[in-house]
Amino acid sequence: MKKKTLLLVGCGDIALRTVPLLRKHYRIIGLCRNRENASLLRSHGIIPIHGNLDHPESLEKLAGIAQIVVHLAPPANQGSYDQRSTHLLSALNHRAKKHAAILPQRLIYISTSGVYGNCHGALIDETHPIHPESDRAQRRVDAERQIRSWGKRNHVAISILRVPGIYAADRLPLARLKDKLPALQETDDCYTNHIHADDLARIICASIHYAKPCRIYHTCDDSHLKMGTYFDLVADYFDLPRPPRIARDQASKQISPSMLSFMKESRRMANARMKKELGIQLLYPTVEEGIKSARMQLQKN
Repeated sequence: MKKKTLLLVGCGDIALRTVPLLRKHYRIIGLCRNRENASLLRSHGIIPIHGNLDHPESLEKLAGIAQIVVHLAPPANQGSYDQRSTHLLSALNHRAKKHAAILPQRLIYISTSGVYGNCHGALIDETHPIHPESDRAQRRVDAERQIRSWGKRNHVAISILRVPGIYAADRLPLARLKDKLPALQETDDCYTNHIHADDLARIICASIHYAKPCRIYHTCDDSHLKMGTYFDLVADYFDLPRPPRIARDQASKQISPSMLSFMKESRRMANARMKKELGIQLLYPTVEEGIKSARMQLQKN
């Protein structure tokens, strides 16, 4: 039986973690912006195809290339609209009026939990209204709307994964802790949500097979931690000093604007839909289990 073709758009760390889970069943193509990265993709079993989401004329070859698309590429760093998703969808739709069969059957979009804005610590599910409070989140909302609308018009099964903070052994705030950068005091602190990178890769693969069309999924673990507690956990497991705590009114002077923007949003995400519909059993149900595993992994290396 001939393998279906899967297109990865955005071939970073998470995409590369999905490949070992997918290559037995799919022929995998990866959109490659920098030609010098082509050999890296090949070493992971990905067929590179050159193209740049910021240059739509370079994307025409994507039409009809794959039955499944996994869109992991972030929007550009400015503006309120995601032109990269606009260009991708246009390329996938190229010549579709004459050749309807060239459209993909399914598209998975990797979005962000930031679309909800500040929920003041409330426990929310996928039906909670979105309220983006930054240009970064607004670009993600625009991408979601474009993709869902495109899917409905073209009868392509769309699934959106709203992803919170991703961590792994090589994605921990160790440098921040070594630099003794502060966290907010308990009374001012915000709830954050997390997912281990390996679990996210597994969730993406499960979405390809089991996600319902035009469906949103929270891709988070079972933890409900405040940000400072997360930093404390990492510090304790790696024998580093816990970060000093400061009041929110001091934060603008001591914390970077990008980090402060995350500290302004507090929410707890429910993951029941992900578990039930995608059949996910997390490798790391809690952040502490993931951090413990990361420490053991780094000690071995």
